Amino acid sequence: MILQVFPLGPLETNAILIGCSQTKQAAVIDPAQGASKYILKESDRQGLLIDKILLTHSHWDHIVDVQELKAKTGAKVYVHPLDAGNVEIPGSDKLPLFFPIQGVKPDHFFHDGELFQVGNLEIQVIHTPGHSPGCVCFYLPKEKTLISGDTLFRGSIGNLTLPTACAAQMWPSLRKLAALPADTRVIPGHGGETTIGQEKWLSKASDIFKE
Repeated sequence: MILQVFPLGPLETNAILIGCSQTKQAAVIDPAQGASKYILKESDRQGLLIDKILLTHSHWDHIVDVQELKAKTGAKVYVHPLDAGNVEIPGSDKLPLFFPIQGVKPDHFFHDGELFQVGNLEIQVIHTPGHSPGCVCFYLPKEKTLISGDTLFRGSIGNLTLPTACAAQMWPSLRKLAALPADTRVIPGHGGETTIGQEKWLSKASDIFKE
């Protein structure tokens, strides 16, 4: 597996390039501001073919470069249907935009438990609403890796004060993640890595993080 993280944009959002070492097929997860430039340079260097843009959710800082990357690669855009509207019309989720973002029509809607391939890599979609209705995590069981978006951070969780958030949905989502193997590597939407085992509080998050 090829996996590189690029913290980009004003919120240092983790744009991720993930690829199959054997087939050289690749995907970009959450192309933040500036991701197109850096990721295309790296994918060219490694001889990767980007054919998917995968969104953990549709908040503005995770979608800034979706349109540019799609235009330059022809990659299809994947998102959960409950977050699709803000990909087409950025700002429709009522979060303020600090600069214009060009929308794009998604090509594929995720569903909970869905399995898809990036080359020989098998990825499972885990629907984890809470930070937004359509938040998802991407789980690679063979690689023991979870890409958690803004559902789970190292020692924390996604913001529950935003217009898109719902605390009552977040707690079951975190319990789903708590059930994963303890040695699962977690790459969040912001900040550094952790593991499921390090986040021992996950199943009791509702007692720790108040609305």
